[in-house]
Amino acid sequence: ADPGTELVEWVDDDGRVIEVVSRRRMRADGLAHRCTYVVVAVEPADRFARPGSADRLDPSTEIVVHLRADWKDVAPGHWDLAFGGVCGVGEDWDSSARRELAEEAGIDLGPDGPLIDLGPTRYVDPDTGGSGTLILGRAFLAAWPGAPASTDGEAVAFDRVALADLEAWMASVPVSPDSASVVAPVLLARTIGR
Repeated sequence: ADPGTELVEWVDDDGRVIEVVSRRRMRADGLAHRCTYVVVAVEPADRFARPGSADRLDPSTEIVVHLRADWKDVAPGHWDLAFGGVCGVGEDWDSSARRELAEEAGIDLGPDGPLIDLGPTRYVDPDTGGSGTLILGRAFLAAWPGAPASTDGEAVAFDRVALADLEAWMASVPVSPDSASVVAPVLLARTIGR
């Protein structure tokens, strides 16, 4: 199906829905929308089951990064620190994060698998719209010990990067700007010794 026909929510600065529009219009007109970001740590699946277990991350913790397909409408051919995307119409943050993780990485946490909410994010994409497109997001952290597998072709390669090496890695490859701006700081703020 043509992804441009997918319906999404155009939202105001506070996340209230203004109108339901096509993804094509949202991109063409630079309309504000909601988006989720899910970072995957290479850890046992229950690693973050205890409250507070994700508050401080060891610098040796590896996260899964992926190369975005060349056909993506945002940051094609760039590396990304998180799996995710635009929230569906009426979709809550948690459901969107779980759906995107399953679609892009083949990781199904089920409805109750540990998914840590790292909090809200705001990003203004300077390359879209007149003054930039506002993306209201929410970042999450999941643990998965196995290898991811792209089920929808959005990710064309995977790798692992230790949090201690994240900044150097990001300086060496093209990284999706929103992921670099909103996901990296959240992870680095939780990394022990930072």
